[in-house]
Amino acid sequence: MEMETRYNPKIVEDRWHDQWNKNNDFAPSGKGEPFSVVIPPPNVTGALHLGHALNDTLQDILVRYRRKTGRDTLWIPGTDHAGIATQAVVEKRLFQDEHKTRHDIGRDALVERIWKWKDEYEARITKQLKSLGVSCDWSRQRFTLDPVCAKAVRHAFFNLFKKGLIYRGKRLVNWDTKLQTAVADDEIYYETVKGHFWTFKYPLADGSGFIPVSTTRPETIMGDTALAVHPNDERYKQFIGKMLKVPFVNREIPVIADAILVDMEFGTGSVKVTPAHDPNDYATGLRHKLPMINIMNDDGSLNENAGPFQGMKGQAARDAVVKGLEDLGLLIKIEDHEMQVGHSDRSKTVIEPYLSDQWFVKMDVLADNAMKAVTSGEIKIIPERYANKYLDWLKEKRDWCISRQLWWGHRIPIWHADETTTEEDLSKAFAGRNDIYYYKAQNGIWLICSEEENLKEDAVAGHKIVQEEDVLDTWFSSGLWPHSTMGWPEQTDTLKKYYPTSVLVTSRDIITLWVARMVLFSQENMGTVPFHTVYIHPKILDGNGMTMSKSKGNGVDPMDIEKKYGTDALRFVMASLCTDNQDVRLPVKKEKQEDGSVINTSEKFETGTLAASCSRTWNRLAHFPRTCSRWILRSSLSKIAGFSLA
Repeated sequence: MEMETRYNPKIVEDRWHDQWNKNNDFAPSGKGEPFSVVIPPPNVTGALHLGHALNDTLQDILVRYRRKTGRDTLWIPGTDHAGIATQAVVEKRLFQDEHKTRHDIGRDALVERIWKWKDEYEARITKQLKSLGVSCDWSRQRFTLDPVCAKAVRHAFFNLFKKGLIYRGKRLVNWDTKLQTAVADDEIYYETVKGHFWTFKYPLADGSGFIPVSTTRPETIMGDTALAVHPNDERYKQFIGKMLKVPFVNREIPVIADAILVDMEFGTGSVKVTPAHDPNDYATGLRHKLPMINIMNDDGSLNENAGPFQGMKGQAARDAVVKGLEDLGLLIKIEDHEMQVGHSDRSKTVIEPYLSDQWFVKMDVLADNAMKAVTSGEIKIIPERYANKYLDWLKEKRDWCISRQLWWGHRIPIWHADETTTEEDLSKAFAGRNDIYYYKAQNGIWLICSEEENLKEDAVAGHKIVQEEDVLDTWFSSGLWPHSTMGWPEQTDTLKKYYPTSVLVTSRDIITLWVARMVLFSQENMGTVPFHTVYIHPKILDGNGMTMSKSKGNGVDPMDIEKKYGTDALRFVMASLCTDNQDVRLPVKKEKQEDGSVINTSEKFETGTLAASCSRTWNRLAHFPRTCSRWILRSSLSKIAGFSLA
């Protein structure tokens, strides 16, 4: 057998890709003990990055190894619709290309455009995954909005709604004013911002004096419903129970005593309470049964409750309120102050605490069950220290806000009946149907949930029902991923044979967003855990310890590395990075290519090229079929050997 004088990865890789496809090598054999994995689905927002290359290489090693040892392996691929992220990029393109917003073209037209985006980028991602040599069963590829997964979402929602674990309520949420939707705590990052402390006089309603108070957000004054002082603060004891007058709107509010909110050693020792626009104030409002006055519109502008400042937003509103305080003679002083400010991870805009009607999942019992799965050892998280992150988040038992004010995603399967609808009307309309459940909300409106059917407006004779506008949080559908991809709620042969899955390989960034939710959904829907082992792989940083990103110019495109060095070289380096240290550094350099293009690469890939070439020669001499470079196999498995591959 004649060998090439120089290793050419493209010739070798193309030949093996053709053979794998021709022989359907990645389908389950149907023989031996099952070994199953579901891929963490990439978002259809763009191309794969180096983190995907690492994650998929590690999964591929485990799957190929088990396939070679005679296990019946199933690796299910797929992609995630990534609701807020995908809609954001399509809306951005719409505005850049046509100077239009989603409201200009309407819901149906925007969703149609997003589907076209999805088709383009899903095909691109699939091509890249195949090029990376991942040995998934491509005949089983899933998408979180496809009919199979959509059916699972409807059934999961219906079951939780019927049990009373899903409810609608007015709560304080993180609000993205640019995208005009609620976002999760885990979708927020914090930056240190230079700001100010504005100290002003809060006048007593009887005109006898004032209480000094400092704030970092003077534009929220019109939403104040109390002023809090510490019950043991001698400076303010005589004011507790008295009334103050809110500047600009002349509304009277009480002075209350609260030892939880107020630190009498900090600032003036008094705190303005704005329950509809601050999480700590919201909790105080609940404790003292205070009114909650929303002064903000969806876009962040001030509404009619803001009095003379209605229509203003952002810095303009703040400047106007400060000037107003100064004109009234209420401004005492302004001091520089640095603070941590939350920003939306999607739009990069400042998050506003915002009181709005949202859908929630009750987390108390679900969280307890998900914690027991790890504390009992039923699920093992490697490295073990990441179990703490999982448990700490679940211990908070905060109800999960699952609604998003978007147009792209699983539309919430709830229909609102008009105010004149009676229980008798509903019982007649849905008599004998187990796939419909309804109850009367606190506002007196009947909420109707349908397990599968999209109800028509005239489904209730003599009345009009309207479907909920909001869609579900992306993590609701991806939380079902291990069993929705196998056909649940149908009791398929795939579920019976391959569920629970064997191992999950993922990053630490989504332990709370995804891993915990997969566990609680699987326990609820399947009566078991979704996997027995979770391996948290390292995060790849650049040589300076910075997170890689396009905006920073330090990201490495795995397709560039594959083109220059070959897939095995890329995979070898990815696997070799897997150490006990969860932050690994990959020095990045810019390099001009023969075609004139400039790419980001690293000297480490030169080592990968040598290893891949030696491995290829060794494999061919030993007549060992090319399923995975033995160099990669040995390197990675020796690093991941801290847990059983069973």
